[in-house]
Formats: sequence, structure tokens, C-alpha cells
Amino acid sequence: MATRQRDLLRAMFDAAVEAALPEKVVPRHLPPPPKGRTIVLGAGKASAAMAKAVEDHWPGPVEGLVITRYGHAVPCRQIEIVEASHPVPDAAGHAAAARVLELAEGAGPDDLVLFLISGGGSALLALPAPGLTLEDKQAVNKALLASGADIGQMNAVRKHLSAIKGGRLGAAAHPAKVVSLLISDVPGDDPSVIASGPTVPDPSTFDDARAVLRRYNITPSDAVQRHLDRGEDETPKPGDPRLANVTNVMIATPQFSLEAAAEVARKAGVTPLLLGDALEGEATEVGKIMAGIALSAATHGHPLPAPCVLLSGGETTVTVRGEGKGGRNVEFLLSTAVALNGAKGIWGIAGDTDGIDGAEEVAGAIITPDTLRRAAERGMNAKAKLADNDGHTFFEALGDQVITGPTLTNVNDFRAILIDPAE
Repeated sequence: MATRQRDLLRAMFDAAVEAALPEKVVPRHLPPPPKGRTIVLGAGKASAAMAKAVEDHWPGPVEGLVITRYGHAVPCRQIEIVEASHPVPDAAGHAAAARVLELAEGAGPDDLVLFLISGGGSALLALPAPGLTLEDKQAVNKALLASGADIGQMNAVRKHLSAIKGGRLGAAAHPAKVVSLLISDVPGDDPSVIASGPTVPDPSTFDDARAVLRRYNITPSDAVQRHLDRGEDETPKPGDPRLANVTNVMIATPQFSLEAAAEVARKAGVTPLLLGDALEGEATEVGKIMAGIALSAATHGHPLPAPCVLLSGGETTVTVRGEGKGGRNVEFLLSTAVALNGAKGIWGIAGDTDGIDGAEEVAGAIITPDTLRRAAERGMNAKAKLADNDGHTFFEALGDQVITGPTLTNVNDFRAILIDPAE
């Protein structure tokens, strides 16, 4: 089954993940030790692996607490690791977030707060604003995840329902020096969006948060609505003196990972074309567009001749209308396969670099020129599966899922469409 093309797709995906592994990117960005204590705090799917990298390369003692997703813990000697729920927060994350804020507030002027931030931190660092409950935030989060809102819109709401996001954690650590190391999983690598920017000035407002809920017809609880309507205790804005001692450092990005995958392609004699690290939009629509570009390359040699590969990153969205088991990467691939309609010489892979596409413990999948034929032989209608948001069931039946387990990093989604007529 075209083993060479499959192997190349998987090698590019693996290279993209490896380029963002904490053990590779954390050590070269560590700051000098402080006069006082080194307090390591963090949240995200990569935060435990980042904490271990700090311990392995820090010249003195450290202490602290990081929160990661269930199944993503890495044993550390000095830094406490707490696992919690993602993408919908739970009581474990709530309790741990309160402790993270307390540790930040206890930092003194000679101390260093080293904050480790990666994708998933918004849900894991769940500490509701005064007057709100965890259940309030869970309900809003679920509605946002199913709405089609992009990550920036979701985080504008999350920040304004939080006691810790949107720069509040950085402000709480004042006057200590704060250095945040960020692994980006968001389009454009905006530090205020990654994990809802706990140490970054927040440009969004209560007005923005209310506008997002109106746009997507989300009716929150009475307590949430009252909190947003009051608009008190706005998040720290650019120029806030409490954030003067905060430095935010981007240590891994989707672009770095795309470039690593491109190098794999070149070594295999395939010309890469990087279409961007921040492609957004409905997964089904992005899939149609990518199929169109691939067909043009296969048929006309534009935008470049085969053998070539179209590489892209970013986070698409899925507006859930069906009852199936789907994630945005398998939805993208299923849409691409339908649009290609069995075109010869075109393969594809898409997956989340954290190893989890949506809520499924599957990174993504692979499509081949015979995907639709093999599905039909198994009695599956690809268009019907797409309409039911049932990509995971579709690719599981074909044996074409990409399963990595937790990768312990996260630079968002990776997509590669390979045009290679040599079957």
C-alpha cells in the first residue's frame, strides 16, 4: 500500500514533533540563576516534560508546581507534577491552579519565577474569577469548543472569567523576576493567546468576551453573564507596571516544525512548499482548498511540479453538527479525500503534534489515492461520515490512524499533502 509514500509522510510528521520536544528546546533558553529561590510554575500538555528539562539542566535547587493533562506527566525530582483534565477543566486543575497562584504571590524580589507555558494551559490552569464556579467555566468551555470559535476568541472569554489568565499570574508574582518559556500552539504565535497568556498583557476586554458569546449564540449562566456585564477588575494591559519584570520567550513554534519536516522532504528528493504555519478556517473548507492545490500540482505542475509536498500548520475549527467521533485533523483529511475523489498520486497526513486530535487518543490519520475505494469496500460512505463529523471512526476502520501516544509537546496541527505520481 505505497509504503514509501506512507513512510515519508510519517517521517515528516515525526520530524515536526521532534523539533518541538522540550528536552531539545528548553535548555538553550534557560536564564541565569537568581540570588534567591527558583520557583518553577507552569501549565500545558508539555509542561511536565519542560519541567524535567529544567531540572536536568538547572545548576541549583528548584521548587514549584506544574499542571499537565492526564497521561502527560513526567517524573520530576523537585518540581511537583499535577495532572488535570483537558479540554474541559476539572476539580484537580482548579485546585492546582489556586496553588500555582499562591506560589506566584509568595515570590520575593530576589526570586525567579520560571513559568513553563504550552498549549492546553487554558483548560489546565482553571481558576474562576471571584463569584464564579468551576461548573460555570466548564459549561462555557464546552459551548465554545462546539461553536466553531477560533482559539483567540475562546481565550478572550476564558481570560475574563479567570483569576489567573490574561497577565494576572505575572502581575501576582510582582516584584519577582518572571521568565516565561512558551511552546506555541496558536496561529501567529501570539504569546497573549498561548494558554490564555497568564504572564502576558491582555489586549482583549470584557466587551470582546461578551461579543464572542453573542456571535456564537452562547447563553452562559446567570453568574457568568452578570460577571461579564459588570466588567470589573479588567485584565492587566500593556504598560502595566506589575508586568515590568516579565520576559516572555518563544522556544518552539509551528514554523520551526514545518521547516524540520521540509528538510526531511528535501532529503527524500521531494520539493516542499510551506503554505503557512497559521492556516485557519473550517476543517472541511481547508480540506477542499488543499485538495484543489494538490490537484493543480498533479495536473498542471502549479504551484510546483511533482514530486512535491504541501506543508501547513495552524488550527482549523469544526462546527459540530453530527454525532460522530471526530477531530479537526481527521475532519480535514476526510474532506480532502472526498474532494480528491480518488485522484492518483496524492497522499496526505494530518495530526496534532501533541498526539491527541480533539478528545481522541489519536494524533490524526493518513489518506491515500485508494482511501475512498477501500472505505466503499467496507460499506462506508465518506461523504456521510464527513457530514456526521465521524472522521475517527472512518480512519479507524481503514487502519489509517496515526497513533503516537502523548508526545509531551504541542505546536498545533501538522498537515502534509504529498503529490508523487510514482506509485
